[in-house]
Amino acid sequence: MTDFDYEALGMKAGIEIHQQLNTKEKLFSYTPAIIRDSSKHNGEVRRFLRVATSEMGDVDRAAKEEAMQARLFTYYTYDTTDLVEIDEQPPAPLNPDALHLVLMIAKMFHMTPLPQIHPMRKMIVDGSATSGFQRTALVALNGEIDKICRIETVAIEEDACQRVADQVFSVDRLGIPLIEITTTPCMKTPEQVHDVAQYIGMTLRSTGRVKRGLGTIRQDVNVSIRDGARVEIKGVQELDLIAEVVRREVQRQLSLLAIKDELIARSARVNGDVYDVTSVFVKTQSQILKKAKTILGTVLYGFAGLVGMEIQPGRRLGSEMADYAKKCGVSGLFHTDELPAYGVTKKEVAILKETLGACQNDAVIIIAATEQKCQCAMQMIVRRAKMAMEGVPEETRKMLQGGCTAYMRPLSGAARMYPETDLLPVPVTPEYWASIATPELLTDKTERFAAEYGLDAGMAHQIAFSEKLSLFERAVAEGIRPVFVARTIFASLKELSRAGISPETIPDDSVIAVMKAVEAGHAAKEAVSEILSACIRGMTLDEAIAAVAPAFSREELRVLIRGIVAERVDYIKSRGNAALGPVMGVVMKEVRGRIDGKIVSEVLDEELRRIV
Repeated sequence: MTDFDYEALGMKAGIEIHQQLNTKEKLFSYTPAIIRDSSKHNGEVRRFLRVATSEMGDVDRAAKEEAMQARLFTYYTYDTTDLVEIDEQPPAPLNPDALHLVLMIAKMFHMTPLPQIHPMRKMIVDGSATSGFQRTALVALNGEIDKICRIETVAIEEDACQRVADQVFSVDRLGIPLIEITTTPCMKTPEQVHDVAQYIGMTLRSTGRVKRGLGTIRQDVNVSIRDGARVEIKGVQELDLIAEVVRREVQRQLSLLAIKDELIARSARVNGDVYDVTSVFVKTQSQILKKAKTILGTVLYGFAGLVGMEIQPGRRLGSEMADYAKKCGVSGLFHTDELPAYGVTKKEVAILKETLGACQNDAVIIIAATEQKCQCAMQMIVRRAKMAMEGVPEETRKMLQGGCTAYMRPLSGAARMYPETDLLPVPVTPEYWASIATPELLTDKTERFAAEYGLDAGMAHQIAFSEKLSLFERAVAEGIRPVFVARTIFASLKELSRAGISPETIPDDSVIAVMKAVEAGHAAKEAVSEILSACIRGMTLDEAIAAVAPAFSREELRVLIRGIVAERVDYIKSRGNAALGPVMGVVMKEVRGRIDGKIVSEVLDEELRRIV
């Protein structure tokens, strides 16, 4: 993909990061904040969601569009689901542990807390909240990232439901506490967006109190270029994709601006007249058109060749129009830039254009569905076509595989928010704010591990950013050698993983007990993974050591080595000191896991010196 001079294009970007907090309970209920297996749900709730008006009597445009279709949503419930989650009971008070954690993170960004936390309702009628709204509260303002970028706001809010299928959701995720961090549009290149997101993610993980894994952190990116528009891209889950998403959005906006200029040059126009062209396709071989009860068409004057113009890899202006049409429940559209195709013949295209009076420079769009869906979809297509003549529309988009995006809804406005009347404000006193301690950043921890424990820079970084960081720090605090602990985490536990045993299922207590046994000389470090595997199968630590790696004394080792050396005297004399490696390999096959390799090397070296 072509890269651009982003600063010359006037690119500006800001990010919103939503991170699940690792608390025991949800934000406004006392149920456990855990993800469940949706296939094991034990109940269902069904709801229609309707748009509410704001305090001023306004209706949010994004919510209004989401409610264009009357959709019945199904919600899976579990034995842990309570009445708050299915909107049959007022919320419990805001989770104090979650709020404390959000305040701690705000302090790490040098922010100013609000003296009172006022929960609000944010309207959501896409099915992802049983109540039709998501509870959220502003917590702090005006932070910074190393003077590179400003943090505008930090908020606390409840997570939404997980989507299981089109209109089916699971309430297990609903209510898990989230922190929302919003920056100013301070980033000028895709790489800066990546770096800022990475720094914020590092800061969040430094607390040791955020959930890990795919789906636990989501990044929304706001992007604009000169003469373009602010576009919000939702749900970028992978940090490595964030720069590519920005690059492709810049490409899209440049392409849309080029289309606008060409339309103006052609004196293009969109009348918005819609015609019934069902009769044109009475004998069609197109399976989609055959099934349709109604086929409607409209002419976009001067749009020929532009509807099919690529604006992102695999995405065209026609794709943008189809996204809008799908809001009415249709599966897509046909346009003459891509026809004849899909069973539509060249003759049918010619008759279609002649019927609608379309010229060579014009494009025709057709929709096939029920009468009601066709009329709705055509209104949306005409609307999007008119936007093409204005350039880049402000909108919210969702990320697709690879980094392209598709239209979701218009940008939300102030009417989306209104007060939560079931909850009291939560005070944040100066004394409470002053008492909040902040943790050591993982980047600082990396430097300290290298300096204090003698770990190389790469290993220190791996440990600091590992999900096993707490195990490492506890083991070192209990007197186990740091290098040995690191080796156990990144070698022995990985061996278990390759054997099909998840390291996450092994209690830290068990790992530490095995490491202490090795440190005491009861087993060799090479046997750690085998001993842990035996413990998982039900053995006690002593039983596992006896069965897997009965300890070898130094004298027993010497007897074994003398026997191996005696069988290879001529070879050893001919190779001299070079014989150490090959003979060491033979010895280790006999004693692996029963005595430390360093001791083996020492004794073998002593025995070889007697011969060489």
